[in-house]
Amino acid sequence: MFLNLLKIAIPTALAFFLGLLITPVATHFFFKYKMWKKNSRSTTTSSEFQRIHNEKDELNTSRVGGIIIWFSVLLTTLVFYLTPVIFPSAIATKINFLSRNQTLIPFFTLILGSLIGLWDDLIQIYGNGRFSKDDKSWRRWKAFLIGLIALLIGGWFYYKLGMTSLHVPFGGEIFFGILIIPFFILVALATFSGGVIDGIDGLSGGVLSSIFAAYAVIAYANNQFDLAAFSGVLTGATLAFLWFNIPPARFYMGETGIMGLTIVLATLAFLTDSVLVLPVIAMPLVITSLSVILQILSKKLRGGKKIFKLAPIHHHFEALGWPSHKVTMRFWIFSIIFAIIGIILTVISR
Repeated sequence: MFLNLLKIAIPTALAFFLGLLITPVATHFFFKYKMWKKNSRSTTTSSEFQRIHNEKDELNTSRVGGIIIWFSVLLTTLVFYLTPVIFPSAIATKINFLSRNQTLIPFFTLILGSLIGLWDDLIQIYGNGRFSKDDKSWRRWKAFLIGLIALLIGGWFYYKLGMTSLHVPFGGEIFFGILIIPFFILVALATFSGGVIDGIDGLSGGVLSSIFAAYAVIAYANNQFDLAAFSGVLTGATLAFLWFNIPPARFYMGETGIMGLTIVLATLAFLTDSVLVLPVIAMPLVITSLSVILQILSKKLRGGKKIFKLAPIHHHFEALGWPSHKVTMRFWIFSIIFAIIGIILTVISR
């Protein structure tokens, strides 16, 4: 048990400190190549949004800070994978958490999703066409790419891992068969839609670190120690990002962070067989996504009338007069509470 705890704690700590160490170099690179948005949203947003939003800050703050997260995860994974190769020993082999049945898929999911997100960020930084303004057609393409990745992962779950059913808390299992593939696509798109939470300094980093920490605990309770270590590494790397993202943010997460992290979250939920508890654990993402959906539906069905002053909902609270740091910290508390509730529901319902 002690060695299993070390297997989680040491990579988590290393990912955090590696993130802190590489940030100064990365920040220099971000500013040297002016990796921030060049197009203002002031012509497409409401006066209410412009009142609470500092457009000048957004146009001078790097939007690819998510590189800190996935690069820290990449480095940490490589360290623990190569250590038993270079220094063979039973302990080094035990602590390596990259395994085919638990962590290979979420690892490559994170890297692939993050690289596609980086491509999106670079289009918005250096591009000149309509895609550089993140128009609706480009958003559809991003959803298509997420769906394509999810199709590949869902196929792996079904054909390679033999996953055909999902656990229902306190109620047995639901058999999906091959329908597990489209269901995974649906869950992946739903978690990706929660990426709109990346809208205030420190908000997404604090919320996502709580969620990944919860999955580290759940995986540990399932005796999935490799997956618990990988979830811990995600937590440590996200906290390193958060260290520099608290107000005033040195950089934003960008799509290179949010795209990889949200789709790997869906992957973790399936691998830990806790998909039906995911909406509880990730409640801030659910509420944020729902606020946007409800706002759009309300405008279309109620003649332009809005439910919220602004959507996503964190901007609604800002429009009510809450300081952004108060919104962020209360979301952090909200996230921690629901992460704990989700852990309890998952563990006691087995």
